[in-house]
Amino acid sequence: MEERETCACTAQAPVDANRRRIFRIAALGLAAGVGLHGRSALAIEAVPEELRPVVGDRLVEEDAEGEPVPLKLADLRVGKPLLAFPFDVASKKVRSETRMNKVVLLRLPEAELDNETRAVAAGGVLAFSGVCTHMGCDIKTWMVSEKVFACFCHGSKFRPLDRGSVAGGPAPRPLPVLPIKLEGEQLVIAGPFTAPPGFTPQA
Repeated sequence: MEERETCACTAQAPVDANRRRIFRIAALGLAAGVGLHGRSALAIEAVPEELRPVVGDRLVEEDAEGEPVPLKLADLRVGKPLLAFPFDVASKKVRSETRMNKVVLLRLPEAELDNETRAVAAGGVLAFSGVCTHMGCDIKTWMVSEKVFACFCHGSKFRPLDRGSVAGGPAPRPLPVLPIKLEGEQLVIAGPFTAPPGFTPQA
């Protein structure tokens, strides 16, 4: 049984615009199943279409401060992953309402990419869903010696040079690839995720 809090106040304070925005984002997150212990599938199908990445979107750093600035090829260092979100240039809106849009970028020497991998890359930069397919933790660690992404929540590993295939751990499927291209020096989304981002909790 829930405990009820008592309140000595006689009237509720009005909900300001910032709080309304927080409530709206929280509701969207619950609808998409972002709780790690929920039963719903964390997948792009659960995200309203108007919130999904769109071909032509740029990418901006996840925790950048101030006005969003589209990422350029030169902003990524070889072997250093970067978390990003899609960015609609026309509306100047970062599509960060859902974690299903989170992307992990990794720049590698182009000579290491085979033709199939190079076709979805931009100047050696590869883009994948930043959400682990096991239990939804962030993917942001690059293990140089093994050439894999690592999720330290439960030990899953993924091979970016093999289209995000599982290299170890409990993850049941590869990391979805997000095709990108270059327009000038900017990184631009060139197609939808190759598979739904997220995970499906085990029964």
